[in-house]
Amino acid sequence: MPFFERKTCMKKLTLLFILITSCAFSQVKNGEQVPDINFQPILNAPVKQAKLSELKGQVVLIEFWATWCGSCIVAMPHLKQLQEKYPGKLQVITITDETVKRTGQYLAVKPSNLWFAIDTGSLITKLFPHQLIPHSVLIGADGKLIANTSPELVTDKVIDSLLHRKQIHLAEKKDNPMDYEEIIKTYFFAADTVKTRFIMLPQIKGAPGVSTTWLMDSTFNGRRLTCLNLDLTTLYRLANNNFPYSRMIDKRGEGKNAPSYCLDLIVADKKDLQPALQRELSKRFDLQAKVEQQTKDVYVLKITDPEKFKKITHNTSGKRTYAASHGSIDQQNMTMKDFADYLESYGTGRLPVLDETGNNEKFDIKFSFQPENPASLTQILTDMGLGWEKQQRKVDMLVIYKQKTS
Repeated sequence: MPFFERKTCMKKLTLLFILITSCAFSQVKNGEQVPDINFQPILNAPVKQAKLSELKGQVVLIEFWATWCGSCIVAMPHLKQLQEKYPGKLQVITITDETVKRTGQYLAVKPSNLWFAIDTGSLITKLFPHQLIPHSVLIGADGKLIANTSPELVTDKVIDSLLHRKQIHLAEKKDNPMDYEEIIKTYFFAADTVKTRFIMLPQIKGAPGVSTTWLMDSTFNGRRLTCLNLDLTTLYRLANNNFPYSRMIDKRGEGKNAPSYCLDLIVADKKDLQPALQRELSKRFDLQAKVEQQTKDVYVLKITDPEKFKKITHNTSGKRTYAASHGSIDQQNMTMKDFADYLESYGTGRLPVLDETGNNEKFDIKFSFQPENPASLTQILTDMGLGWEKQQRKVDMLVIYKQKTS
């Protein structure tokens, strides 16, 4: 999955005073009384709106999330389990800035016992500033803020302690107040005259995990790579033809707590970008990468209706754009090979997608679908005169392994 499109999940927030229900509220700190938030509208609840004061006596867990955020979706079963275990004592309220329609589509496919509140104006969001989601806000039965934290840290033991009025200490989730563009400018500023350089830093706490090759920048287009908080597997992937995650095998034996790194690489000629990254990584780490062919389940993309296929908008501008995310694409001047790459990253559950359309034309493709409902994407492909089916093929796989020492 391309990191530039989030892969980690980000929000731009302003750390200023806000206005909710005609009262000026500032950022809430631990131990302070939380303002009487009005959750409105609420889906999947017995009421269409509710104030925080109406839930007094219950522990309240506010969960900031989005349908496109993979980590948020992973956290949902845990939150549902908590809600089921503590009926009438705990109320989990999810908060999204997506529309009522989009949230309703999600719930139609993924039923839940949680309340789903909509905050398109980010009024509630600004009370608890953060850059990354999921983001959990735990409020005690007395209406005071316990912590800004992560969903996996809110356990049964934590809820039990709060209900028995015991003190708890949760690790704070502290996001970097700068967005990724500000972070890059701060740590990796480069004048337009810079021809070559390499900078590598340890993890920048509270920053997202992203990478960009500056494709929309006239000066550094394709000859610069900037990465924030990426693990070594991802860096080696980028150094080896940008292999997608669905075609990687990591034999390092490290878990999700593997260290992350930041780097900025500039080369004089874009053809030298990946070789330069390979050299720099080999100087610092004892890892190797090799390509092996393996027989794998894949999706094969083909033209199923030539007349419908002809109606896909052909590109006339010659301008290449790259907007993509879970659930949507808006790209210009892309081939069917490019489109297959998008489907592999965002539409198949990480199975490889092979382009067997035999078409090399350039298209402008824009649509939205529901990631939680695979049939919605299949229907879009059908309307485009395309189809995909699962088959087995030999595909190149990138294997990352530790270099043996004598």
